[in-house]
Amino acid sequence: MKLIIGHLYPELMNIYGDMGNIIALQKRAEWRGIEVVIKKFSIENKLKQGKVDLFFFGGGQDQAQELVAGDLVASSKGKIIKKEVEKGVPLLAICGGYQLLGEYYQPHNATKLTGIGVFPAYTVAGDNRMIGNIVVQSSWFTVHGQEETSMNNELPAKHTMNYLVGFENHSGKTFLKEGAQPLGQVVKGFGNNGEDQTEGCIYKNAVGSYMHGSLLPKNPGLADWLLTKALELKYGKEIALEPLDNTLENLAHKAAVLKYS
Repeated sequence: MKLIIGHLYPELMNIYGDMGNIIALQKRAEWRGIEVVIKKFSIENKLKQGKVDLFFFGGGQDQAQELVAGDLVASSKGKIIKKEVEKGVPLLAICGGYQLLGEYYQPHNATKLTGIGVFPAYTVAGDNRMIGNIVVQSSWFTVHGQEETSMNNELPAKHTMNYLVGFENHSGKTFLKEGAQPLGQVVKGFGNNGEDQTEGCIYKNAVGSYMHGSLLPKNPGLADWLLTKALELKYGKEIALEPLDNTLENLAHKAAVLKYS
């Protein structure tokens, strides 16, 4: 089997360890004998429909977001990404990428940046920076689960399966519209806006989140869910990924839950 991962605007949208998400997807696929091709789509590159199996979109500063927002519209990349998500192509967007996949982002004293409308959400610049480790309880994620390694400490293994962990650093405040599905509820940290305890958004197989750090190495179950969805759509059949030894990943995940929740 083979997967093509589309890395959106890597030169402009890649801060706080976001590149680690690409590495995690690539290695977890290759360890199972799945060939992976990483294709970069920046301002000078064309994107064609049906040529990418899984998208990743990292975070960036306001100046970079302004350039990217303009290109998403001018180059038709935005329309193509939205069509692919509607078709079921999985996508992970972090921070700035997440904001540009909503309806709009309104920076401080600057022109509103129009999003492509994948997520039913909008973002406005806040007055304070929201920064630190974040723990999110996700009933959605529990369905897909991840095998946890026993550690003889305060929390039983299955208890930590409900959580996602990461690191956030943003001043933008994202608000989900009525009916939107959050990735989870904030246990520690700020999440979407620091007000309503929601974090991230899910639409079909697209996931938006403020969790840097990188997100996927600390949460291998989410990485495998994205890979599974990509393979199932591409090959038109149910896929059961070969189990990997997640001992170190799960120890790191569980330690974060214990320390910050």
